[in-house]
Amino acid sequence: MAAHTGEAEIRAGRRALWIAIPAALLSVLPLLWALSAALRPGEEIFAHLYPLSWHTLIPETVTFDNFTALLGGEFRWAMINSVIVAFCTVVLGTFLSATAAFALAVLKFPGRSALFSVLVLSFLIPFEAIAIPLATTFRAMDMQNTYLGLVLPGIGNGLAIFLLRQFFLNIPPSLAEAARIDGLSWWGVFRHIYLPLSRPSLVGAGLVVFVFQWQSFLWPLLIAPDPAMKVAPVAIADFAGELGVDYGQMFAGSVLAAGVPLLILLVFQRQFTASLASTGGKE
Repeated sequence: MAAHTGEAEIRAGRRALWIAIPAALLSVLPLLWALSAALRPGEEIFAHLYPLSWHTLIPETVTFDNFTALLGGEFRWAMINSVIVAFCTVVLGTFLSATAAFALAVLKFPGRSALFSVLVLSFLIPFEAIAIPLATTFRAMDMQNTYLGLVLPGIGNGLAIFLLRQFFLNIPPSLAEAARIDGLSWWGVFRHIYLPLSRPSLVGAGLVVFVFQWQSFLWPLLIAPDPAMKVAPVAIADFAGELGVDYGQMFAGSVLAAGVPLLILLVFQRQFTASLASTGGKE
C-alpha cells in the first residue's frame, strides 16, 4: 500500500513538473525579450516581432550603448533615489508592521478584532483612490520633493502586518506568559522572544514592503516632480517624450529596475517561502 502511494506521489509530482516548467518559461519570456531589446540598436528592437524566430529573443547585433547612455545620464540618480527610498521604507515599515502585528496577535484590548477587520478591508482600497487627497495633504505639510514624503505612505503595509500577525499567532502564548511572570515588559517580550523567533517572517514582510515601494509609480509622480527626486519607474516613463520614444534606454532601464527585486527575491526566496508557509495561524 505504501509503495503504491509513493508511486502515485511520484507520478503526481512529474505531472506538476511538466505543467510548472512551461508556465515558468512563459513567465520569463517577457523579461528575456526586454533584455534582448535593451541589447539591440534602436532600429532593430521591433524588427523581428513578426514572424517569430530565434532573432526575436537573440539579437543579431549586441550593443551596450543603451546601458552606457542610460547610466551616463540622470537615470543613475533615479536608481539611487529608489534604493534610498526603498531601504528606508523597508527598515521603518518592517519595524512598524512587526509592532502592530504583535499588538494584534498578543495583546488583549477592546476592539482588537474590529481593528484587524478594518486592516483586512484596507487591502480592498486601491491606493489610487486616496493618492490625490493624500498628496494635497503632504504638500500642505511641506513634504513635497522630500525623501520623507516618498517614504511615509509605504511604511504602513497591511499585507505585511497580516503576514506577521499570522506568524505571531503560531508562537505558543506560554512563552510570553512565562516571560511576563519573570518580570519582562511587553516590549521585552516582543524584542527578546517574538522577534528572534520570527526572522523568516520578518524577511518575508520586508520583501512585501520593498516590492510595493520599489514598483510605486503614481505616488512618486505626484509628490516628487523635481527631477532630482525622481525614482526609477518615473524616470523610465520619461523616455517617452513629445518628440518620440527612446525604446532602447526604456528597455534598458526596465531591465535594471526589474533586476534589483529579482535578485533580492532570489537571495531571500527560502525565507520568503517559509514566511508564507507559516501564515495559517489560529485566533
